[in-house]
Amino acid sequence: MIERLNHIAIAVPDMDAAINMYRDALGADVSETIDLPDHGVTVAFVNLENTKIELLHPLGDKSPITSYLQKNGAGGIHHVCYEVGDILKARDHLIEKGMRILGDGEPKTGAHGKPVLFLHPKDFLGTLIELEEV
Repeated sequence: MIERLNHIAIAVPDMDAAINMYRDALGADVSETIDLPDHGVTVAFVNLENTKIELLHPLGDKSPITSYLQKNGAGGIHHVCYEVGDILKARDHLIEKGMRILGDGEPKTGAHGKPVLFLHPKDFLGTLIELEEV
């Protein structure tokens, strides 16, 4: 069902510092920031040949990243995103297997303009998983 690794997301307490570190210290190609109000985050992508690193920073008071950063002040890996061919089929399969979909279970538009869903980390070895339809 899952296909390629799309990205690994890292929550960061300071977006500018994170961008500068990846760009200046590691020589990476980093995108402009994108505000995603529906998800409560600002993102930037570190573009690598074989995948991406998504830098996540809170957007607004109700951002899910705020609570993560309160527990992990320096930031850290927040989630892993895998690509799927049909997100609704993947969702239905996972529900049938007893897995939990976060939110209302309906896909939302993600940072790449494609449908995404998040899977409960307690069902996946403590790892928050994002599925993105390609």
